[in-house]
Amino acid sequence: MRILVLSFYFKPDLCAGSFRTTALVEQLKQKSGVEVDVITTMPNRYASFDTGAEAEEIDGNVRIRRILLPSHESGMLDQIKSFKTFYHQAQKLAKSERYDLVFATSSRLFTAFLGARIAKNKRVPLYLDIRDIFVDTIKDVLSPKVVLLLKPVLSAIEKYTFSSAQHINLVSKGFARYFKSRYSEANYTWFTNGIDGEFLDLPETKREIGSREKLKRLVYAGNIGEGQGLHTILPKFANLASENYQFCIIGDGGRKQQLVDRVFDISNMELLPPVSRQELVEEYLKADILFLHLNDYPAFEKVLPSKIFEYAATGKPILAGVSGYAADFIKSELLNAEVFYPSDHNGAMKALSKLKLEHTDRSAFINKYTRTNLMKEMSDTIVELGMFHE
Repeated sequence: MRILVLSFYFKPDLCAGSFRTTALVEQLKQKSGVEVDVITTMPNRYASFDTGAEAEEIDGNVRIRRILLPSHESGMLDQIKSFKTFYHQAQKLAKSERYDLVFATSSRLFTAFLGARIAKNKRVPLYLDIRDIFVDTIKDVLSPKVVLLLKPVLSAIEKYTFSSAQHINLVSKGFARYFKSRYSEANYTWFTNGIDGEFLDLPETKREIGSREKLKRLVYAGNIGEGQGLHTILPKFANLASENYQFCIIGDGGRKQQLVDRVFDISNMELLPPVSRQELVEEYLKADILFLHLNDYPAFEKVLPSKIFEYAATGKPILAGVSGYAADFIKSELLNAEVFYPSDHNGAMKALSKLKLEHTDRSAFINKYTRTNLMKEMSDTIVELGMFHE
């Protein structure tokens, strides 16, 4: 069985999509009689983080082909140009190949659309892994005029894409009502994000009790974009917490400069560029509290950030500015984690005061959401679908 895997991000890129797809391919690699052809991009998630990768790699029964994109930042036009390149080059690479199934993982719809086009041309089943609802999200992050122009086109693309799929996996159960009410013909699964090996079996770290020579360290690591909305919460929150907390923000993205402009005179704020996963683990272990935030948009009430899982595995206290499904998930699944409404700096302070600055045993959560286990189960459903075509 030959499986085409389409993912805009793949190792060694630094983002949730890369980590998820890499873990899935590792599980598919172990399947007897399965060949995997990965078409992805050269690392491009952050312009400020450059890491080398081969244009083509062969690892046993896995072939990885990476498409070089035009240099870009995180603006919308840059993203459109990048995806256009990926779309056309991926179709060329796949044109002469024979596949039994097409798998596409997508947050912004268009990799899923690419998967639908290739699957239709090859007349093979399509398995979609969906990490966001793009058409639902754009109304919150783009201007009303732009939405008015784009939504009819994007809705048509969405309908074509999801109506083409035999199987749809949704990473958040918050997406269920949206998809099942529109695309009831597909089979659904709910393999969510999980905890990667780098975050398992970490040493337990503790602050020195009564130490006053340093402030408590609050760490955020990840994308700094409109979706995270850090620029809406951190300036006032950091000021309120300035007597007791040092804020360390690690990452890059389309809203980083706006954040830099708003916190330039805040003494307890440190902004660092993206780091490797090994360095990231070290930063987590140095933290007293791990911070998570999503912007105050209705669309984000349905999502489940992947960051929750790696934060949880550290045993560190978690402070999360989220609402909707993510808030419910954290409250029901995690110990020593407090939630406040997005962009509410006063609420953030109240929630912060409730956290216990100690290591928390979350072994039950870790066992439940270890990525390897989740991706093994997911790979089984992919192979099962492909067997119907052979």
